[in-house]
Amino acid sequence: MVSRVLSLAAAILSSVLMALPQPSLARAPGIPAGAFVALSYHEVPGDGPREAAPGAGRYGVEASYLIAQFAWLRENGYRPVSLAEIAEARAGGKPLPPRAVLLSFDDGYADFYERVYPVLQLFSYPAVIALVGKWMDVPAGGQVDYDGKPMPREAFLSWGQVREMVGSGLVEVASHSYDLHRGVLGNPQGNMQPAATTRIHDAATGRYETDEAWLARVRDDLDRNSRLIERETGKRPRAMVWPYGRYNGALQEVARELGMPMMLTLQGGPNLAGDPLDRIRRIIVEFNPKLGAFVDEIERVWPEDPQRVVHVDLDYVYSPDAAEQERNLSALLDRIQAIGPTTVYLQAFADPDGDGEADALYFPNRHLPVRADLFNRVAWQLETRVGVQVYAWMPMLAYRLPEGHPARDEIVRAAPGKAGSSYRRLSPFSAAARQAVREIYEDLGRHAHFAGLLFHDDGLLGDHEDASPEALAVYRDQWGLPGSVDAIRADPALAERWARRKTDWLVDFTRELAGAASRFTAPLKTARNLYAAPVLDPQARHWFAQSLPAFLGGYDYTALMAMPYMENAEDPARFLQALVDAVSAQPDGLARTVFELQARDWRKGEAVPSAELAGWIRQLELAGARHIGYYPDDARADVPEMRPIVPAFSVRSLPQR
Repeated sequence: MVSRVLSLAAAILSSVLMALPQPSLARAPGIPAGAFVALSYHEVPGDGPREAAPGAGRYGVEASYLIAQFAWLRENGYRPVSLAEIAEARAGGKPLPPRAVLLSFDDGYADFYERVYPVLQLFSYPAVIALVGKWMDVPAGGQVDYDGKPMPREAFLSWGQVREMVGSGLVEVASHSYDLHRGVLGNPQGNMQPAATTRIHDAATGRYETDEAWLARVRDDLDRNSRLIERETGKRPRAMVWPYGRYNGALQEVARELGMPMMLTLQGGPNLAGDPLDRIRRIIVEFNPKLGAFVDEIERVWPEDPQRVVHVDLDYVYSPDAAEQERNLSALLDRIQAIGPTTVYLQAFADPDGDGEADALYFPNRHLPVRADLFNRVAWQLETRVGVQVYAWMPMLAYRLPEGHPARDEIVRAAPGKAGSSYRRLSPFSAAARQAVREIYEDLGRHAHFAGLLFHDDGLLGDHEDASPEALAVYRDQWGLPGSVDAIRADPALAERWARRKTDWLVDFTRELAGAASRFTAPLKTARNLYAAPVLDPQARHWFAQSLPAFLGGYDYTALMAMPYMENAEDPARFLQALVDAVSAQPDGLARTVFELQARDWRKGEAVPSAELAGWIRQLELAGARHIGYYPDDARADVPEMRPIVPAFSVRSLPQR
């Protein structure tokens, strides 16, 4: 078998090399020093009719295609590197070569030995294989439970083959868990979710697995697999490949404690020199791509794709009637599928009276009523059925804590005789309030799977706020300011410093909240709503404690509220152009800003005409905006009307993709 594969590889390689351009070893524009791309492969079937092997279909890459891809990498200056080379470079040793690539193969299929290993030998390429211990433990002639499908044991590598490949120096074994490559019951609605990151829901009792039981289960599993690999190969794994790419901060701690500081995910994108090695991004090679499609995937990994964001109220999906709620969810899924966005900002809190304050939450938590255990269900369905990224849209401070809660009245207060913001908010200077909000975010991460956080527009402090006793103590004791809002405002220099410090205080608080959520759900991107006024009027940062430079430095994305009628703009086109001009003047401004348009004119209580909304989208695109969204999307009322909006908004219409 090996000799036949080598002969085939040599023949294919010869023909491929004749068709490829001469290599260019200069670093491609935009690829920084020390960066590398990691590729995730799975099954490698033979050419011709697809074989009945695990993973056949979406994740299969035929052997001849794999050889062509390896040849293209070599002839275009890409250099496959090992985990050892990456670790050495990060430790200050020999730097990585230009266009470094990490090759990884998940699940331990037998075809890796039969078809991939000979090609690695031909090219002298190193690679990583990720093994699932429970599958490897099945005796010859037995059946492997492959994610609920029975497969013959012979479809997977034997330990003898693994030892031979490790002995060659080309192949390193990583852990893929012992028995976490499967789904477990994750919510009351019956979704099966990744075993590593999910608290198992007991349908009989309605309870979730405790943190202690979950961590013990995962720790025992990872330790068992590491000991198994060490026993069979003589080397304990130093890398963890998370099943389905799912991990969180707590799991990372466990992996590090077990001697696996390097961790591979399925989050796409390049790995830059400063990126940690406990969350290595990988590009999945799928759908058996022809060489042109493979090249497109590699070459376009450096610039990030444009985002199209739909902002959804979960209050529109909720119903006390379970059947009606499922119908509402189905309608939402169908609508998002038809619209074709990349991202959904999904409300995780209940606000039935529309005042922007969380009266209840859509996930189990320690501090507020649970209107329904619904957020995890909807987020999971959006991701797995529609293929969008879901950001949990959450307040920063606007929580209506129940009567008797120790932090209920720890609120933002205006200076005596002055008006504050329309939002009733917990004070970010109160230790009790901060702890309550932090624990809410921790509970969100504990009980749901999602890709990011959107911090709501309640995160502001006016130019007469916060005058609570806790805030005044911080101004006086930590910031060196007078312990009086009026005294601070009386001195322009002090007022400027006060506004800047409040802005930074809120940004730091959101970092704390993101850290609390990411302990149980990771990786998490962050975005935060920004009002238009601080972007267009420098003086307005005093009125909001917000600024575009601070947000660009503090979050992955700034969700700029580009809403002409909410700002009473007489000329919407001029208003939008002014926003684009202001954002483009900031370093990476256009690359990191989502322009959020309005689909409703709240002044009139009616929808913005879809043709007008589509015109705004086209204007923003022509002006250079990369990321565009709108709020709200209401499937019940068809707002915005889909027929005119889809051609203008859908990611499928973008030439960049």
